[in-house]
Amino acid sequence: MIVKIEHLYKYFNGEALLRDINLTIEDREAVGLVGVNGCGKSTLLNIISGDMGFDKTPDGLGSAETASGAKIGFLRQNSGLESSATIDEELHKAFEKLLEARAKMDRLEQEMTKLSGADLEVVSAEYSELAAFFEANDGYRIDVKIKQILNGMGFGDVPADRVIATLSGGEKTRLALAKLLLEEPDLLILDEPTNHLDMNTLMWLEDYLKGYKGSILVVSHDRYFLNKVCTRICEIELGRLTSYKGGYTAFTVQKKMNAERQLKEWEAQQEEIRKLEDYVVRNKTRASTAKMAKSRQHMLDRMERVEKPLMFTRPPKIKLEYDIEPTKDIVKVVNCPLTVGEGENRKTLIKSLDLHIRRGEHAAIIGANGIGKTSILRLIQGMIPHEGGNITWGGNVKTAYFEQEHSILHPSSTALDELLDRFPRMTPEEARRSLGSVLMTGEDVFKPVSVLSGGERAKLCFAIMANTRGNVLILDEPTNHLDLNTKEVLEDALAEFGGTIILVSHDRYLLNKVADRIIEVKPDEVNCYEGGFDDYSQKVREQAQSAAEREAREKRALEAEELRQKKEATYRSKEQRAFEAKMRNRLRELEQEIEDTEVKIFNLEQEIADPEVVANYGIMSEKCSELELCRAQLEEKMDEWAMLADRF
Repeated sequence: MIVKIEHLYKYFNGEALLRDINLTIEDREAVGLVGVNGCGKSTLLNIISGDMGFDKTPDGLGSAETASGAKIGFLRQNSGLESSATIDEELHKAFEKLLEARAKMDRLEQEMTKLSGADLEVVSAEYSELAAFFEANDGYRIDVKIKQILNGMGFGDVPADRVIATLSGGEKTRLALAKLLLEEPDLLILDEPTNHLDMNTLMWLEDYLKGYKGSILVVSHDRYFLNKVCTRICEIELGRLTSYKGGYTAFTVQKKMNAERQLKEWEAQQEEIRKLEDYVVRNKTRASTAKMAKSRQHMLDRMERVEKPLMFTRPPKIKLEYDIEPTKDIVKVVNCPLTVGEGENRKTLIKSLDLHIRRGEHAAIIGANGIGKTSILRLIQGMIPHEGGNITWGGNVKTAYFEQEHSILHPSSTALDELLDRFPRMTPEEARRSLGSVLMTGEDVFKPVSVLSGGERAKLCFAIMANTRGNVLILDEPTNHLDLNTKEVLEDALAEFGGTIILVSHDRYLLNKVADRIIEVKPDEVNCYEGGFDDYSQKVREQAQSAAEREAREKRALEAEELRQKKEATYRSKEQRAFEAKMRNRLRELEQEIEDTEVKIFNLEQEIADPEVVANYGIMSEKCSELELCRAQLEEKMDEWAMLADRF
């Protein structure tokens, strides 16, 4: 147990922000904390970290405890980094105790050269103790760990001697997270860690956190991140905390089921209460039935009331349909350059773009910011010119375009006028019903576009898109500015859409639910991957692993050749022959160890598949950890065997 909270309250200006919070975080557990803005998530994080106090009930209840000696690391909005330090200096601070031990070991080494007898024994004992501490805490891998984290967090090309003050705000946040990961606290508290991270860094961080040895408590609006990292989701709603097993998707299913069950229980109890109250009112004044009425009243007074569930806010309705089927080939782009800007600012993003979208495909375009994703959408629609190449659209194609800046809207027009002007045959009543389906009702329909929020403008654009009835939807970051309910409704509508979708988005949850093909845009390179985002990320990992293995093989081959040439040019002494014989014996030992480890892995996999083991979380976790260790050992033995086999 890392954290235990019982009956915790927190009041602001006499109002309870948090009420009767109960939460336990176990060792090596990853907990996601969700809820609407202002519900108290950051307040709870500050209480757990010890930066903020809490309130108790009038009965004196209320506690927040952390395990004795547990180290808590908190990624805050302000980085807390020393601006005058370099990147290398700041990250080495994460290993302050180890570096102090190393420095003391160096001093003791110098002393031991000048001592003898009892004095030497005392210093030697102290040195041995420090050396054991240094080795047990992986002190010899400090620089390797720093390099690994820097590469993963996107600082691979940044000079290590760069001063922190010269970094951007986003870079400082990433560096603060890198330092926190190196410190390896027992409880890692992360408040919106995915901000300022590109897709590759996000994927690396998710993999890193999945193997983290401590516990994690994370607040995030990134649903895909919560799904990948968390084993439990806790929601704060109207001051109360409810816990759900599993990731974000499991949380949404369980929450809906709980609300439906609680509603039925509440309705049944309300009906029972109504009958009892009616009986009491009708019979309390009659002498013959007053005693029975009094008994019914006691039942009402003692009844433990079921709370009315917090029902979901009425979601919008987005229905996407079309009237005619287009041809099989929707759009073909052949050898087309993508150039943006004018004059001195003119820049070629892609020298030769080839793209083929077929009928019924849900294709998503991804890539780094500024790579040209939005420009591709504008290029294929003829909104920006191109020099050379061909762009060919199929027949019967009718497009509907969602532009992320909503520039198709006229700032001075009302929401109602935007529909009536575009669809002359639509009556005002039909237009208002269409707007009502996306929750724009009452006086809101008469508001000018210029005063609408980003979410309201997006909903207006969806209403326009639905009435356009296009068979090809072109969408540029459609989930920006949307609340969670609207996001989920839009995702369902897009997933069920039978026409063609060309989509640009950073929302990996949306990409995973809607896309059946991922188009990755890189500088002068466009790669296609079949499937959703999970399929894409798996293939990218496999490609990276294959490249690393190929590089390792080439390196080993080069080393083997160099060794062979050196052996041919050098006389093999008696000691060398003995050493080679020892290495050949080690090869045989490794072959046996590899075989034993593979058998152990097979047995563990069979045990993990056993339903009794699956049902027991503790045993399951232990078996999975043991399996992970065996696989790591097997990989080390295979690497050692490959190295020795090449040389001996």
